[in-house]
Amino acid sequence: MSLFPNKAATLSVCLHSHTHISWYVSKSVTFSHMGETAAKKNSKSAQGLVGLKNLGNTCFMNSILQCLSNTHSLRDYCLHNSHRRDLNNNSRTNTALMEEFAKLIQTMWTLSSSEAVSPSEFKTQIQRYAPRFVGYNQQDAQEFLRFLLDGLHNEVNRVTVRPRGTVEDFDHLPDEEKGKKMWSKYLEREDSKIVDLFVGQLKSSLTCSHCGFCSTVFDPFWDLSLPIAKKGYGEVSLIDCVRLFTKEDVLDGDEKPTCYRCKARRRCTKKFTIQKFPKILVLHLKRFSEARRTSKLSTFVNFPMKDLDLREFASENSINAVYNLYAVSNHSGTTMGGHYTAYCRNPSSGEWYTFNDSRVTPMSSSQVRSSDAYVLFYELASSSRM
Repeated sequence: MSLFPNKAATLSVCLHSHTHISWYVSKSVTFSHMGETAAKKNSKSAQGLVGLKNLGNTCFMNSILQCLSNTHSLRDYCLHNSHRRDLNNNSRTNTALMEEFAKLIQTMWTLSSSEAVSPSEFKTQIQRYAPRFVGYNQQDAQEFLRFLLDGLHNEVNRVTVRPRGTVEDFDHLPDEEKGKKMWSKYLEREDSKIVDLFVGQLKSSLTCSHCGFCSTVFDPFWDLSLPIAKKGYGEVSLIDCVRLFTKEDVLDGDEKPTCYRCKARRRCTKKFTIQKFPKILVLHLKRFSEARRTSKLSTFVNFPMKDLDLREFASENSINAVYNLYAVSNHSGTTMGGHYTAYCRNPSSGEWYTFNDSRVTPMSSSQVRSSDAYVLFYELASSSRM
């Protein structure tokens, strides 16, 4: 799978169920800023409230791991050892990354004390998979997430022998059918629990200004990288950012594509819509300039905690596209000296917590929105009720 975004698409194409596990909960879980009675009350629902040791600038990794630990379907997949059924134990694929990830999640959810856990074994495996994470430099949390999901997916891909690439022409089909065929074609090669949860499908429509012919392309996406809408004042809404991502662009001059019907380079308009919404929608706010990663936008993006309604961006009508927030990876500080934390809603108790490396503290849901929010994790409303 290609890990890097198709430049034209500026998107990341790469790429409360209570579990039946016997929990071991310490009666002595205590949190700073909480009285003894509150601690006792909370100890009943304190699973998953385990900090991760910082191994030297690994806050970017810890932040993402906490967000994934609170992704309840992924958590359950690891806790029930369901990943074992899907591991590709053929000689070509290493399976140590998924094993270490699952082991870490299991430790975080069954630990009988509130001691912070060291993710060093996991770090060893992610470094093997993606050597860019060797060493102790601060890295980008969203890039880390993309590499991690890609690595986990490869190890539990249900497709062990990929079909040979054949070129099929679906252009004569109506868009909805074409989208379905393209999705089936994708699943013939990439099909895993990770894909079930995180991957959606984007539709790109190119309309020729000369003859009016519209051609469509369908691409899978693992997350959406949203430009931050610039306004005259300090605050923008998340919907403004999605609108900016999907707004119609004019391709002219050097960017002119060749029209399929005219057989000549023509001025065209291009527009994105979402053809298939994923169960888990990851939205990455583009706070860093792509060219030089030296400047950071600290614009306050106002995002809804509940009922994020994205139906206006759907290719087809009547698609379920309402989401609830459950985790945020935050970046504070500058590009030169920054720090990552996570705010997550515990899937068992529904309460929000701050995960700052080793420290885990309760927080109010009113504190979740901040200008440090960098990667937002949303769950499809229907899947959280199922």
